[in-house]
Amino acid sequence: MPVWLPCALVAAPSYVPATAKAPSIYRSPPRRGDPWVADRPGEVVGGESSAGPGLGNQGPDQGYALNLAERFAGRLTLAPGEREDDALAGCVAVALRRASMFGRAPVMHDLRVALELFGFLDDADAELVAWRRTRFAGAAGHHGYHLKVRLADQVPAESLRLTPASAATARAADWRTPLGL
Repeated sequence: MPVWLPCALVAAPSYVPATAKAPSIYRSPPRRGDPWVADRPGEVVGGESSAGPGLGNQGPDQGYALNLAERFAGRLTLAPGEREDDALAGCVAVALRRASMFGRAPVMHDLRVALELFGFLDDADAELVAWRRTRFAGAAGHHGYHLKVRLADQVPAESLRLTPASAATARAADWRTPLGL
């Protein structure tokens, strides 16, 4: 019958000591040396700002707005010559601006407000349809970034603070005012 020995004794050569030292672990130094300074190339320092026309609207988890937009696929009221992907792309940009104003990730109401302001959820005024057709054309394409930024910048902040029902009511009364025209 074979005798089983621990692997450490069998696999190690005879000149390796049998007692093993515990592995060392990282310990941080008692204090940090010099303070960190933003001195790397490309670092935003001083009076530089990431706010202003054409710079977009930063906010957390903005990609979630695309998930919300998929829920409206096939439910928009479009006129001939309008594309659903363009309408959703432009309204997502407006919804992201609304969400960033409140300092949070986008929610369904952000997208509903944008869709209501532009009249994509019901029959809109003929003049509004003619106006939005040229503004949204190509927004979903590779070169649509500037179109989306222009759409988001155009809507006044007061309109973005409305609820979806209030946005629909304001658009029905006079579609130009909530769009800042």
